[in-house]
Amino acid sequence: MTRSALLRASPDWAPASVGEARKRSGVAALAALSLLAATPALADSAQPAASLANTQLKDPAKEAQARALMATLRCLVCQGQAISDSDADMAGDMRSLVRRRIADGESPEQVRKWLIARYGDYVTYDPPLSIVTAPLWLMPLLLLAIGGWLARGAFKRRRG
Repeated sequence: MTRSALLRASPDWAPASVGEARKRSGVAALAALSLLAATPALADSAQPAASLANTQLKDPAKEAQARALMATLRCLVCQGQAISDSDADMAGDMRSLVRRRIADGESPEQVRKWLIARYGDYVTYDPPLSIVTAPLWLMPLLLLAIGGWLARGAFKRRRG
């Protein structure tokens, strides 16, 4: 069967020309882009903010302890921000939890240990050295050694 015979035998939904095919694919792409652009508007949480997320403690010393601790804890949603700087709902919940526990008399170290036990070492910007976190501590040194070795080889080749 020749190409022209195939084109004539095409079903009704097939485009009649290349221009029409491009037009249909452009409309489909525009519809997909519109749906994709509207998705973030649906991501807003309907839950109220945590009770102490943005409220300072009455005792300035305890608030200072809470703020110092919050600056050392990583937001699990944002991952690059401390919970003290993040606007994520989970960071607000964690700020509230830190303030509530410190207000109840726990030390910042106790709160920190509880959060690490619950969320893992990733919640802190200063993870302890252990079997699990050893790659975090050793990888920069290994990469520095490899870079030095490569630079040494490049300088040797240039000289010799």
